[in-house]
Amino acid sequence: MRFIGLDVHREFCEVALSDGGRARSVGRVATRPAELELFAQSLAASDRVVLEATGSALAVARILAPHVAEVVLAHPKKLRAICEAKVKTDKVDACTLAELLAADLIPRVWIGDEQTRALRRRVSRRRQLVKQRTRLKNEVAAVLMRNLKDRPPYTDAFGKAGRAWLERLELPLDERQTLEGCLRQLDFLGGELALVERAIAEAALASREIQRLMTIPGVDVTTAATLVAVIGDVSRF
Repeated sequence: MRFIGLDVHREFCEVALSDGGRARSVGRVATRPAELELFAQSLAASDRVVLEATGSALAVARILAPHVAEVVLAHPKKLRAICEAKVKTDKVDACTLAELLAADLIPRVWIGDEQTRALRRRVSRRRQLVKQRTRLKNEVAAVLMRNLKDRPPYTDAFGKAGRAWLERLELPLDERQTLEGCLRQLDFLGGELALVERAIAEAALASREIQRLMTIPGVDVTTAATLVAVIGDVSRF
């Protein structure tokens, strides 16, 4: 059995091989589908491959998996042997990965099936959209504070009544442009957020696990979907 370590970068993967002794560097392969497929075909069915779970690692793993016995994604923050190495190069990292896999010392990352990964991506995108929306609302609040304006007299400053109130404010031209720009971006983000939440709701309708979690008081569809996305198959614990 051979143990293969890949140090994955955007343009290339550094490859190292351990077949019973110390791992050795065996070259590079371009991080492109065609080149990775050729590399995968050169591997033996009994080979085991390891790479850090960062960036494009999952896409690389998908290409290699049908051709080898196992592809392991290593937890990057737990790879202390690499993080604390005095000599740190692409070749050294790839060799260290191969040797750790041979010794069965790789801290693994559970990646789940494609349905779970898709839900994770949607939940993550929703979180990023909400953060962007909050940043814009804070920028509007800063405009009001800089110009000594009172707090909006409405619970929702960005609803219909709140926006009408914002429109009536007397502001310097540049501040007015900032305010209106923020409102336009909020409208765009609102549309994107609605699309993501619709996709999450559709996933919830197809998931007994999400629906079961939603029976808990205080757990809405977003919270339930996030739990399922993060935990995945609970039987693995």
